[in-house]
Amino acid sequence: MKFREAVRAATVEVMRKDARVFVLGIGVPDVKGIFGTTVGLADEFGADRAFDIPLSESAVTGICVGATFRGLRPIFVHQRIDFTMLTMDQIVNHAAKWRAMFHGAHPVPLVIRAIVGRGWGNGPQHTQSHHGTFAHIPGLKVVVPATPHDAKGLLIAAVEDDDPVIYIEHRWLHEEDGEVPDGYYEVPIGKAAVVRAGNDVTVAAVGPYVGEALKAAGALAGEGVSAEVLDLRTLRPLDSETLLASVRRTGRLVVADADWGPCGVSAELLAVTAEHAFGALKAPPVRVTWPDSPVPSSQALEPGFYPGARQIHAAVRYTLSRGASAGLAGSSTKPFEGPF
Repeated sequence: MKFREAVRAATVEVMRKDARVFVLGIGVPDVKGIFGTTVGLADEFGADRAFDIPLSESAVTGICVGATFRGLRPIFVHQRIDFTMLTMDQIVNHAAKWRAMFHGAHPVPLVIRAIVGRGWGNGPQHTQSHHGTFAHIPGLKVVVPATPHDAKGLLIAAVEDDDPVIYIEHRWLHEEDGEVPDGYYEVPIGKAAVVRAGNDVTVAAVGPYVGEALKAAGALAGEGVSAEVLDLRTLRPLDSETLLASVRRTGRLVVADADWGPCGVSAELLAVTAEHAFGALKAPPVRVTWPDSPVPSSQALEPGFYPGARQIHAAVRYTLSRGASAGLAGSSTKPFEGPF
């Protein structure tokens, strides 16, 4: 099944199981069905459970929060995550806060599907990821599936959850194929997955960089390097235990995040490692992230903006060059100068 088909399958499963679930967003009933993820929903469930909205994202988010107070479970779909910036007051000041403010009496079971764009010259206003932006907010849960299997299981888990969940969905994964079980199943929120075991270095990856990390690990294996690849899957709550257990075993860490580095998820992973597993590190950890600039509009420049397997491979090679004898104080190796 393709990633986009898995998203649709999860939506159908939850809507058949629970009449309180409804889907809304610009283009939901359109013939293209938001890249194929909502095709046919209005035909099966009716226009009162799968419908279009006006260009009033903030107001509609407020309506969704109110709907949860009436026992409903909305799935609000944004064709680009950038449009969630118009809804931040409702998400940050309301959806994320109500359960804590009222001692659990008002859960907010709202799922916001936010799709990350890439390619076609979308430019800086339609290609952001905002992993760190949403993971920073207490009261929100943030998931980033990397495979069709997890796309279905995490979406079902998100709908079942009583907290607001930001479901960050990378557009360039939509055509990826993978095994997806039939029926209703959940992938637990807050649990990372070890997708490749290894002993020499830990590569903790997010979203589309999981696949890139696996490509790099395959190449490294041919060079005699055993890389362990973690698919974080959930950015908040973060599965620190799986990360730290891996780092304590390998002694090295490379983080690959499809987002900016400063103040982001990659920075948090390095901080957690420094706070709780500093003594296990044989070399300084390394990050592979986007360049610290807006995404270019030019299709000629885009390929040079996004790092991938080659940069992850180079980052692993760099941290391996900082051997135990050099320690954390450095060595004769040229210092690392910015993200790969």
